[in-house]
Amino acid sequence: MPDRRTPIALRVLNGVGCALRAAGLPLIRLDEGSLTARAAKRCGLDDFGDFFFRQPLGLLLNAFEREARLTVLGRIIARTDIVRLLENRLRIIDTLKRHPEIERGTVERPLFIIGLPRTGTTILHELMAQDPANRVPMTWEVMHPWPPPERATYETDPRIEKVDQHFAGIDRILPGFRTMHPMGARLPQECVALMAHDFATMIYHTTHNVPSYQAWLERADMRPVYASHKRQLQYLQWKCPGDRWVLKSPGHLWALAALLAVYPDARLVQTHRDPVKVVASLTSLIATLRGMATEAIDPHQIAIDWTQRLARGLEQTMQVRAAQPAVDARVFDMHYREFARDEIDMVRRIYEHFDLELTAAAEQRMRRYLAANRQETRGVHRYALAPTGLDAGVERERYRGYMERFGIEEEVESQPSSVESRTDSRL
Repeated sequence: MPDRRTPIALRVLNGVGCALRAAGLPLIRLDEGSLTARAAKRCGLDDFGDFFFRQPLGLLLNAFEREARLTVLGRIIARTDIVRLLENRLRIIDTLKRHPEIERGTVERPLFIIGLPRTGTTILHELMAQDPANRVPMTWEVMHPWPPPERATYETDPRIEKVDQHFAGIDRILPGFRTMHPMGARLPQECVALMAHDFATMIYHTTHNVPSYQAWLERADMRPVYASHKRQLQYLQWKCPGDRWVLKSPGHLWALAALLAVYPDARLVQTHRDPVKVVASLTSLIATLRGMATEAIDPHQIAIDWTQRLARGLEQTMQVRAAQPAVDARVFDMHYREFARDEIDMVRRIYEHFDLELTAAAEQRMRRYLAANRQETRGVHRYALAPTGLDAGVERERYRGYMERFGIEEEVESQPSSVESRTDSRL
């Protein structure tokens, strides 16, 4: 059912689109040929680089047509976003060809924040972004990476305002979404957004119901995608370097072996939380996100689908860590409840673990950021397991091995506590 908070004009637009589609009239095109032609025409380039991206793009477009049940607005959003990504790809590849020195830039000992969604990864990434020594991919430069960002104009680039205007539009379409997840041009962006340039990212099955695409993604060799990820970091740091990259995505759980193949010296922070609590929060988030592109939303189907997927991701990560003791030694395991009690103390522990210096100035910036971004200023994301239709006992058994391996405490089924409320929308 459509969300009655959705602006009436959009409900009317989607209704008209549904009627037109039923009548067999043409809608917004989502075929590879028209999308690549549009991107090439807009930027006057035609070299998309290697052909790896074409398989996932084709699978994604097929899933959009056959599975996602997109509204007219959903088709507009999908077409606009894919053309943007294709343009970015064309421009990045063109820049790399004209400046081969970019790929000679080093990406040494990057720090990756991994862990299930809704376990504190977002606020941890934001806090670490307050340290000037840490280079993070900001949302504005990931969404619009051309021309390459420059240090002199990094804080005043006109793309910042453009991206903030984009998010203001999303705010109107999805009122209340900011209580679940922050959005902003000056906020750090996840690696899934970088990987979107190869159309091989879990973000698509988060925002749409595209199970056939997601099934391919979980079987795919992700090493070419991480190689592309590294080239994008080299591109972003070319004129705007930092001491070290700090990166984040729950998606790394499913591809840790590929990540380590490309970044063998990576340092890892794995976040941990009761997975049953995670599933309840994530189901609420996904149901809201998908509401921007479809009216066919089934929280129970989302919960069943994603709880199985989360369990597989955790199992794959545990297998990699068990098989590579040297890698396991480079992981800092962060428990969400400890982090929620004292965020700065946890950041300090992470820095000490990796022998990094947390300066007084950086710590002060982090404290100011926390004070300026208290949860109560945006409202609380409220969720529960009951609407998912899942059985708590069955779910506890599903995740038992993971919880015992890392000593994770069960969380009581209730609304977020005062401490949890402060961080839950920025997980």
